[in-house]
Formats: sequence, structure tokens, C-alpha cells
Amino acid sequence: MEKEKIRISLQSFHPAYLHEACQIILSFFNSLESLEKIKGPIPLPTKRRIYCVLRSPHVDKDSREQFEIRRYKKIIDVYLESSEISEIVDTLVQLKLPAGVFFNFQLYSKLSLKA
Repeated sequence: MEKEKIRISLQSFHPAYLHEACQIILSFFNSLESLEKIKGPIPLPTKRRIYCVLRSPHVDKDSREQFEIRRYKKIIDVYLESSEISEIVDTLVQLKLPAGVFFNFQLYSKLSLKA
């Protein structure tokens, strides 16, 4: 029997939207019967990007403004049987997630041998 793992990577610039998207995905997977195990959401380190901009284009070289963008990431691993994986992936793509949340999913399969 083959076992499948779906790894869902979520990214957002706003942590509340990311948390809401994780709750939507977890509620979807909790409604399935063929589910073996869910790991996550696992938070990854926040990436910070800092920009330094001159306030005036010609004078006052010492007067600057600093801006930063933070990118929040989480991972959800879902383990399930391979019997209905295509239907689950199709439904997963059609989920309505909040605007501003980017997701990527990867599918891993492992053949388990029983002696």
C-alpha cells in the first residue's frame, strides 16, 4: 500500500491572514476519512527585508527613512492513503483562502513493503 504526503507551504505578509488560511486548510483535512496524520502548522523563521531611502533627493544626506517588509511562512504536512489523492488535490486547489496568502503544495509518495 502506498502512502502519500502532501506538504503545503503558506506565505503571507500579514500573520492574521496566514493563521486564517491555516485554519481553513486544517478544517478541510479534518473532514476527511482517509487521513492518517497532520503535522502542523509549523512556523518557519520570519524573513525581514529592510530598505533605507533618502528623504530628499538633493540635500540632507543624513536624513533617511527606513522601511521593512516581513514575510511569514508556515508548513503543513498531511499523511494519507493514495486511494483518492487526485480528488483531494483538486479540492485543495479550489479552496478559498484569504487574499494575500500564497500557497504551494508538493506531493511525496512512499512505497511501504510488508514482509
